[in-house]
Amino acid sequence: MITIYHKPNCSTSRNVLKMIRDAGHDPVVIEYLKDGWTRGQLWGLISAAGLTPRQALRVKEPAAKALSGAGDEAIIAAMIADPVLVERPFVCGPGGVRLCRPVDLVMETLDR
Repeated sequence: MITIYHKPNCSTSRNVLKMIRDAGHDPVVIEYLKDGWTRGQLWGLISAAGLTPRQALRVKEPAAKALSGAGDEAIIAAMIADPVLVERPFVCGPGGVRLCRPVDLVMETLDR
């Protein structure tokens, strides 16, 4: 099973979703801006992808500037409060979990 944490109006997220479908998969699509995040879910995704919360922070968002000196727990708390602060898209599949930036990283998640 493949799961994408998706933001429909993000071109990168749309491209990754298209790549998954073009490869013959029918992914579970989670629109995280609607569904939100839990602390455990975020830590799990970020850790499984081999990242730190800072590396998963979408620094292009204006609210990210206030987190410049923040620690991991503060960043996670901010991401839960404002889900747009999470960089996207995360994809989980047989090959692991990746933050698919660049989009080609999605190929690593599709097959084991």
